Amino acid sequence: MDICTVIGINIRKTRNSKKLSQEELAYRAGMDRSYLSEVENGRKRLSITKLDQIATALDVKITQLFTGYK
Repeated sequence: MDICTVIGINIRKTRNSKKLSQEELAYRAGMDRSYLSEVENGRKRLSITKLDQIATALDVKITQLFTGYK
């Protein structure tokens, strides 16, 4: 599994555990919901800045989003 897929899966799992919709997380992170959807599905390569925005919106350490990557 590539890193984008792992990050996307971890974002989705974390978002779901916090009972947030994609729309709500996207709003909190300052991005479009369709962009977030592509990230969660591993189809979008994101910058470290965007990843930090998502981690901040989820209230997690950015390293948590890499969990499970070899």
